Amino acid sequence: MPATSLADWLRAESDDALAELLRTRRDLSTPPPSDSTVLATRAGTPGSVARACEDLDTFTLAVLEACLLAGADRDPVPVEEVAKLVGTDVAAPLARLRARVLIWGPDDALRVPPAAREALGPFPAGLGESKPSLADEDLGARLAELSDDERGVLTALAAGPPIGRTRDAGLDLPLEKAGTPVQKLLARGLLLRRDDQTVELPRELGIAVRGGAFAPGTLTEPELPVHPHQPSTLDEAAAGEAMEFLRHTEALLRAWSAAPPPVLKSGGLGVRELKKLAKDLEIDDTQAILVAELAVGAGLVADSEASVPEWVPTTLTDSWLASPTAQRWMTLAQAWLELPRLPGMAGGRDAKDKPIAPLSEDLRRPLAPVSRRRILTALADLPPGAGVKSVDELVAVLAWRAPRRGGRLRDETVRWTMAEASALGIVGLGGVTTATRALLADDRPGAVEAILDALPAPVDRVLLQADLTVVAPGPLEPELAAEMSAVADVESAGHATVYRITEASVRRALDTGRTADELHALFKAKSATPVPQGLSYLIDDVARRHGRLRGGVAASFLRCDDEALLAEVLAHPVAAEHALRLIAPTVVISPDPLHEVLAALRGAGFAPAAEGPDGRVVDIRPGGRRLPAKARAARRSPGEQAVLTDDQAVRIVSNLRAGDAASARRRGSAVRAPVGGGADTSATLELLSRATLERREVWIGFVDSRGTASQRVVRPVRVGGGVLEGENNERYSLHRITSAAIVED
Repeated sequence: MPATSLADWLRAESDDALAELLRTRRDLSTPPPSDSTVLATRAGTPGSVARACEDLDTFTLAVLEACLLAGADRDPVPVEEVAKLVGTDVAAPLARLRARVLIWGPDDALRVPPAAREALGPFPAGLGESKPSLADEDLGARLAELSDDERGVLTALAAGPPIGRTRDAGLDLPLEKAGTPVQKLLARGLLLRRDDQTVELPRELGIAVRGGAFAPGTLTEPELPVHPHQPSTLDEAAAGEAMEFLRHTEALLRAWSAAPPPVLKSGGLGVRELKKLAKDLEIDDTQAILVAELAVGAGLVADSEASVPEWVPTTLTDSWLASPTAQRWMTLAQAWLELPRLPGMAGGRDAKDKPIAPLSEDLRRPLAPVSRRRILTALADLPPGAGVKSVDELVAVLAWRAPRRGGRLRDETVRWTMAEASALGIVGLGGVTTATRALLADDRPGAVEAILDALPAPVDRVLLQADLTVVAPGPLEPELAAEMSAVADVESAGHATVYRITEASVRRALDTGRTADELHALFKAKSATPVPQGLSYLIDDVARRHGRLRGGVAASFLRCDDEALLAEVLAHPVAAEHALRLIAPTVVISPDPLHEVLAALRGAGFAPAAEGPDGRVVDIRPGGRRLPAKARAARRSPGEQAVLTDDQAVRIVSNLRAGDAASARRRGSAVRAPVGGGADTSATLELLSRATLERREVWIGFVDSRGTASQRVVRPVRVGGGVLEGENNERYSLHRITSAAIVED
């Protein structure tokens, strides 16, 4: 049967099949192809073939590689030859490959794009070039004659790639004089010499060593052993981790609020600051990196971008800290799912062998959110409550399902994702939680409800101990937690937090404006145990000494040796306007800037003067007009490629069919637009007007607004106003028509 070209195969496909092809291979539709020839050319490019192979599993890729082994990129091959190489029925993977037009043609004449060999590499299935002379030999007997060293060389090359570099390749010795395994194999004709330093294992021998073109068991998806759990058990375990992560994030925000760490000149967080953060939070460096990355990713911390930049909490921090636990977790979980970065890379080395700093641009990977969702979706496909026994087993399964996706970090990304998801409480006991399933379905209310059900109920009572410690037997209600943080220090955190009350912590509470009576009332109302007498004495003793020495803030002051003049100023309405307050017989202070106070006094008829730190009179008048600095525009993170809608696919297929119809019609002599894009369209207008009067079909070539050249067959009904209108309500601007011809019957 003669070979079918890819363009002819596409023309014969149904509209639904072409629409599904465009949705599956999104790159083929941008820009929309003008006809099947353009679509076939685009589908056969190496880049497009490589992208189409990214989501294929190992079995499907093996069928494609078997087609290359059979030479289907050069000549048509029957499906029986492909099935013989694979060693099993290939109907299902063949259908997937045909749907992506990585294979086309009938079963007795299969073809693959020539670019597939370039996309999949020079050695399909890891096998070398064929040596036909070995096909008729008893390779099993020949292998039995070899020494262990010789078999070791063949086994290593059979695992792929089938080539090896060795200095022995340049020596051509008879078997009796060969000293090394490579020399002996060359002498036996079991290795091919490619050049003076390279040898290659023949395809036939590689298949014999492996026991088939593909090693036994590699075409079957590995099993994924799981531990069965009750969904509630898994949810509760993850909720405990989520609470710990929230506590660490709160600690980071408070620490960086007090002492923001500097931003490195190259961007990111320095090693010293990272070590300090890990020590303060009592976690390892890896967890500290994740906490910092998510704090920045969620917008809670940002680069100040000042002359000396620092990592500073943003205004979102206060609202986040005041939010309920479930909402705080949702913010971080959503930020992690959408984070276009790989925190697990921090601490490693880049291509120039330089260390990769946390929060630096080196961690940016736009496709990281896609990888996370793919990994979590694989877990979500398991029964509810099921958790994988080993991350390495999950790595093996995902690698089998998409071996060409993820690049060199494919397997590490799975390990990093599982570790991060476990720390965040997105994954618990190796399985996704009920809240995570809702998140993956974009059901935020459902996720919040699920995490609320999993979290332990907040308590409104604490247990006061005689040693001035306070035990919180669970997560405290937000208001009580804030009160405890104000009056006590965390001594040990966890599901049951232990606070310690000290003189310093009581003084800190009084500094915030609380009174001794309020502290007594707090402990009396919120303690499930009697209030120790020692605590009451401590509060009263600290309160008695607190506030005897006071400090305040003033933006400006006035001093005058004439107390009568100061009294006159204080009696004037300007004193109330600027909140002037007498703090000494000759000193008045104000919370307003000095230049505003002096301007108001001068307007009231006084004659004040400004003085510097040394007492000399200075000029503080503004030097000119000032404008507020513009806020930097928020940087948009790259998203996933847009999905082709059904309507878009149908429209592209319709245009494709129209282009095919136009290219198949016979045309008479054509008129063309002037070379160089001239404005004279008189010849085109004359031909179109004649076709309108004679009600004849016209073939036109035109360029759309994107610059894409296409062709159509149109039956014009009106030409005028710079527009050609067809009988099917299509409209074409005359200045975009590059050529036209009457269609011959």
